[in-house]
Amino acid sequence: MTSTARSSLRAFWAVLGRDVFVTGREMPSFLAQVLVQPVALLFIFGKVLGQLGYTQPGYAQILLPGMIALNSFLVALQNTSFPLVLDFSYSREIEDRLLAPLPITWVAVEKMLFGALRGLFAALLMFPIGLLMLGNVTWDLSGLPFAVLCMVLGSLAGGAVGLTVGAAVPPRRINIMFAVILAPLIFTGASQFPWAQLDQLRWFQVVCAFNPLTYVSEGMRGALLPDVPHMAPWVCVLALLGACAVFGALGMRFFLRRALD
Repeated sequence: MTSTARSSLRAFWAVLGRDVFVTGREMPSFLAQVLVQPVALLFIFGKVLGQLGYTQPGYAQILLPGMIALNSFLVALQNTSFPLVLDFSYSREIEDRLLAPLPITWVAVEKMLFGALRGLFAALLMFPIGLLMLGNVTWDLSGLPFAVLCMVLGSLAGGAVGLTVGAAVPPRRINIMFAVILAPLIFTGASQFPWAQLDQLRWFQVVCAFNPLTYVSEGMRGALLPDVPHMAPWVCVLALLGACAVFGALGMRFFLRRALD
């Protein structure tokens, strides 16, 4: 490795370490940001509706892996796109990062990786919270390694989508963009239902197949609840790798265009 590459690598880890340190100092606000929505969804759909008899017994077990998947993907997406929009706003705070001794594309990778780390951390937090809230969840723990793999890939895919959105959308339109895309992402990502059981709603099943979150949810559910109908694991892995590659490339292209403008 050349001295230039070593210097760039040290700068990369220094920038990433700074962002992680700042997250530690802002932990209460970060936890509120990443837990309120999924915990509320889990409580209403998994606890309240179950006790009122509006959901079938065992639905909470199906719901919890989907909520963990939802957190890994959406938290990574939001924590990549929102800071990026602010950095590219009129203050041009991104210029401080661009002056660091590392390639411009590495700055984009750092943004995406940092968002993915936040998404992964938020997903891990949902495990104990969900188990304590629902109480009667039993999983096949032999599938836990694959579930962790799905969380990692889901967080990276969410970070890649966030990089694309944050670099492509003008700051003045970001609120409208999230109002338009967040609800469809949440409710077409198979986080509240098994995708494989949508046979009677074929059109909706096809729509859900275009959402990367679907493959995180199905991978998690198949790993922890193998008796529930689910996608083949290799399909989930390939789809998430494809999402990381496609949206990562798009995000890099938009990032370079905005950074060099």
